Amino acid sequence: MDNYISAELQAEIDQARVAGEAIEEIEPRAVKAWYAADTDRIFIELNTEIIMGFPCRMLQGLNNATPEQLADVEVTPSGYGLHWESLDVDLGVPQLVAGLFGTKA
Repeated sequence: MDNYISAELQAEIDQARVAGEAIEEIEPRAVKAWYAADTDRIFIELNTEIIMGFPCRMLQGLNNATPEQLADVEVTPSGYGLHWESLDVDLGVPQLVAGLFGTKA
């Protein structure tokens, strides 16, 4: 397929791949997430080996969830998001790390 791409376009693609790899080196991503019922917190372990915890009452969409629903947290394949299927809630990992726990609402 690369035979059909101009040299200029291929150079731009290669440059974008390098830039993407550089971002992945420094951008925090979750490798694991879990709910701790004893503290009512969601914890994430980052690719940097740092573990962070957040009170569920502070996270948009989770304040009325049951412990069973909270425990059903999934890390998205990219590691940039947390997802709760039964709650239809998605939270961004970089935003959580930056202290943004939802929208202004």
